[in-house]
Parts: sequence; structure tokens; C-alpha cells
Amino acid sequence: MGISVQDYAQECAAQGLRGDYTVCRPDFTAEQKYDYSAAEQDVWRTLCDRQTRLTQRLAHKSYLDGMSALDLVDRIPDFHDVSEKLRKLSGWEIVAVPGLIPAQPFFDHLANRRFPVTNWLRTREELDYIVEPDMFHDFFGHVPVLSQPVFGDFMQMYGEKAGDLIALGGDEMTTRLYWYTAEYGLMQEAGQPLKAFGAGLMSSFTELQFAVESADAHQVPFDIETVMRTVYEIDKFQRAYFVLPSFDVLRDAFQNSDLAGIIKRWKDEPPLDPATI
Repeated sequence: MGISVQDYAQECAAQGLRGDYTVCRPDFTAEQKYDYSAAEQDVWRTLCDRQTRLTQRLAHKSYLDGMSALDLVDRIPDFHDVSEKLRKLSGWEIVAVPGLIPAQPFFDHLANRRFPVTNWLRTREELDYIVEPDMFHDFFGHVPVLSQPVFGDFMQMYGEKAGDLIALGGDEMTTRLYWYTAEYGLMQEAGQPLKAFGAGLMSSFTELQFAVESADAHQVPFDIETVMRTVYEIDKFQRAYFVLPSFDVLRDAFQNSDLAGIIKRWKDEPPLDPATI
């Protein structure tokens, strides 16, 4: 049985997290309550204006196409409006949450093509860095690429399989796959320049430039077994970025690889150092 909303709310309050978990439904969703202040709208536009100048140059076409189709930059998005557009593009929708939610309800939402988006926005003092994922990270980072059906298929399958893989002892290995793709993935299609699509990069002013343009960025061809074995950084630039040739490769690798076998072989072995792969 999973953790209750009430117990989780107490844990989050004890950690100093700012989301209001007292208004959650049993599946950890809440209302967006579109009552943002003029100051919050200004922060949103500032973030979007600054980051869009980078994403226009460094983001993969799939991300840019999604951003254009969903019209996310002029004002804080209305979750219902975005969901209506997104459903037509890929069958996904947005659900509001107060912030981080437990793994099992998160996986369940993904398995049903629902993406949880935080319903509050960072302050002006946090433009460059925020510890918790906020609405800007979730919307500007994740949502545009969900407009792509093939990537959406991967995310749905991840939600369907992640719980079972974790039950096999693959908690960290399963998390690494999400981290190095949905959060920090790069893409280089045949004959095309290197671009980014991961949400952690899309919402970061400094790391997006580093990951794509710096000669010091360690860019590694995507291999699902290597990804699942490689540790990652939480509070600093990644020491490795995995490069996909297409979303089809990601979806097919996740669908067809013996993930249980990979976990069985490597779960008790030391992980790979990203600097050495």
C-alpha cells in the first residue's frame, strides 16, 4: 500500500518543501487555481524570454515544434487549455500537483498519459536555480516534447514498467534511465547538428549551453545498458550526456531490451563513473 496524502504532506512540510499537499486528491493531483499575481506573470515571461533565446538555437526540432503548437511563453499556461491541445497531438494531458509526488502515483499518471506539473512558480530571486522542480521546469522543460507521439510512447511505457523494475531491485538503475533521457537527453539525427531535448537542460540557462556547445561536455552515444549503470549528478553539471539518434531508438530500446536481465546482472555491482564511460 502506498503512502497516504496526509503522511506525505507531513513529510514534505518537515523537509521545508513549499507545495500545499493538504489540498491533494488521493492520486496527488490538485487544482491549478489560476490566480497568479502580476509579479508571477512577470517572472514567467522573464524566464521564458531568456530561455527561448537559447532553445531556439540549441533545442531539438521536436521540442521547438511542441513549444510552438502549445503556445506556452506569453503567460503562465492554463493547464486545461494546454491539455486540450496536447491530447490532439499525442494523447497526453496535464494534471496539476503541488510538487514532487511519490513514485507509484507518478508512474500511474505516466502510464495513463498524464504528466504531473507543479502548480506554483519560483520567485524572481530563484531565476537561475531552484532546488525543487517548479512549474517552469515542468512546463517549459517537459511538456513541449510530450507533443511528440513516439517520445510520449516511451514515457507511457516507462510509467507502465518502472514499478516492476524497481521491485526487482532496479530502483537506481530505473531512475538513471529517466534522468539521462527525459531530463538530460541530447539528440543528434543523421547529418544534423547536436541538439538537446531533456527538461533539465531546457529549463537551465547555463547547463543547456554547456551540454550542447562546450568542448568540456562529455557526450556519449546512447546505450540503454550503459545508461542504467551510470550514476548522475543532482546539484552540478552532468559529467556525461547521452546522445540519441532518434526517439524511435529510445522507445524501441526500452520496449525490446531485457531490462530485468540488465538489472539482475548489474544491481549489486558498483555503478559506472560518468567521466570514464
